[in-house]
Amino acid sequence: MVVTRFAPSPTGYLHIGGLRTALYSYLWARRNKGKFLLRIEDTDQKRNSAQAAKAIEEAFAWCGMEHDGEIVYQSKRLEIYQSYIQKLLDSGKAYYCYMTKEELESLRQKQIANKERPKYDGRYRDFKGTPPKGIDPVVRIKAPLEGEIYFEDGIKGPMHFQAKDILDDFIIARADGTPTYNFVVTIDDALMGVNHVIRGDDHLSNTPKQIIIYKVLGFEVPKFFHVPMILNESGKKLSKRDGATDVMEYPKMGYLKEALLNFLVRLGWSHKDQEIFSMEEMIELFDPKDINTSASAFNAKKLDWLNAHYIKTLPASRLMQELLAFGIDLKEHPQGTLLLDSLRERAKTLVDLANGAKNILNPPQSYDQKAVKKFINKDSLTLLDEFYKSLVQAKQPIDFEKIAKEVLEAHNVGLGKLAQPIRIALTGSSVSPSVFEVMRVLGQDEVLKRILKLQKEFDSE
Repeated sequence: MVVTRFAPSPTGYLHIGGLRTALYSYLWARRNKGKFLLRIEDTDQKRNSAQAAKAIEEAFAWCGMEHDGEIVYQSKRLEIYQSYIQKLLDSGKAYYCYMTKEELESLRQKQIANKERPKYDGRYRDFKGTPPKGIDPVVRIKAPLEGEIYFEDGIKGPMHFQAKDILDDFIIARADGTPTYNFVVTIDDALMGVNHVIRGDDHLSNTPKQIIIYKVLGFEVPKFFHVPMILNESGKKLSKRDGATDVMEYPKMGYLKEALLNFLVRLGWSHKDQEIFSMEEMIELFDPKDINTSASAFNAKKLDWLNAHYIKTLPASRLMQELLAFGIDLKEHPQGTLLLDSLRERAKTLVDLANGAKNILNPPQSYDQKAVKKFINKDSLTLLDEFYKSLVQAKQPIDFEKIAKEVLEAHNVGLGKLAQPIRIALTGSSVSPSVFEVMRVLGQDEVLKRILKLQKEFDSE
């Protein structure tokens, strides 16, 4: 059974690079009917944030990527890690190192001066003497001094690391007794049964160390997949300005989870020429071996395009539910579906949709002066007045388009001569969905009120 995990550190928000990694892990587990686990790596008490941990959970809930079992918190597993550290000490596979920071820095400077790679020199590896007083030792693992660390990366292919070039006896427990990152990650993945590790390729340098820990403890080494990073469109590291912001900022900006997940799955993975993927299709088709070996570029226009697609195609009931977060309740509006359908064709985000609805539902507080100058004049006001009078006398049900055509035919002019003045009266702008749809949404009484208001404002000037 395939078991994957996502293991963020709660030192900040969950950004889209992390969400993409989580998505890949989730899809691979679900495709194989395996398990997808969530672990919060909160052992760094100085940098941890309970608020950040909560935000990570909120992001998962919003995205709908359910994890299996309880969330595992590393901070609650300290005794487990310490027991394995003691096991390695007892078996002679790890040892106490009493080297001070000053000694380490002195060694480092000498190595740099000799143009050597700075590394611990192993002076306490086989130490049998009396430990120096007043020094709280770290614990170092006995890493191989020769040979090769090899593994087959599911994305990058064969990976070879020469022990003498990259390794020293690295620390697995600090002087205060707290275990280090590479140690706890390995212990947790092994004990949780994780056998497929999908993560960013910034972790590639950690993998040889983790493989050593797996092997020295007799654990089975998982399959690794190191995913290339997401860059901006200029090929540089992604910044907040480019989109590397808190995942939970995306719903606030009006993006749907379907669009964001569809966007992220395509940042490094593809299936033929297909662009639109439902969650079911992602699960059916995703395979990490198909992930690109090169970095992907964040394209905001592509995200907008995908979001617009889902706004056009999702059920009206779903969009109405989403719009509640933006202060728009169309569920009880008699023409809510009509209003939504008239706006969704042009909207890129839910913010666009909400603003469009507000511009129609709320009477205009002012009028676009450029639109007034272009479309409001003596002739257009005459047409508007006749339309107003015809609308007052119209029988139910009101056919706004028929009434407008009769007024236009009587004056032998085109639709724009009347439609634009009506649009300005109703929305304050010369841009809106079909003016007849807007009138149907507002109803006869509201349309009359808004036309009358424009007429009075113009007459008062």
